[in-house]
Amino acid sequence: MTRTLLFALGLVLLPAATQAAEDPGCAVWRRELSFARTVQQHDAAAFAAHVEPGAVFAANSPHPQRGRAAVLASWRDLIAGKPMRLAWYPTQVVTGGEADIAYSSGPWLMETVNPSARTRYVLGHFATVWHRGKDGAWRVLFDAGDEGTPSDEAGAAAFRKGRQAACPGTRVR
Repeated sequence: MTRTLLFALGLVLLPAATQAAEDPGCAVWRRELSFARTVQQHDAAAFAAHVEPGAVFAANSPHPQRGRAAVLASWRDLIAGKPMRLAWYPTQVVTGGEADIAYSSGPWLMETVNPSARTRYVLGHFATVWHRGKDGAWRVLFDAGDEGTPSDEAGAAAFRKGRQAACPGTRVR
């Protein structure tokens, strides 16, 4: 009876222990995928929940968007999927000495909705700095990326094939 009780208690406590020991980089990996999914599903409210109130997007540009409201206004058409669809995924997540800060990067693909458009696909690279709030949720603090380069069907197919849903683990500095 004692063994059965201890076993049952272990099953109850296992999820909590797993969450406490969770690799923060893998949590950010999953959060990045979740963030990308908000755009693919055209869900502006879920997108907003992934963005810090004081976030800066296009951080590497001369005209960054500052604050959640400005980011949402700038991304409105992308979230709606008009006139382009955007997809991205992480290929790297790095955590460092600050337990509430992480960096992710990877490729992005912009696809023009009009199949007869002169340039149908553009491929690029993004970099994101994440902050874990007091509620435990990871949110984008800084987001940046390059302008990308025109691509073709083969490039788009290679992009789609490269996506990994499972976290490969992270590097800690």
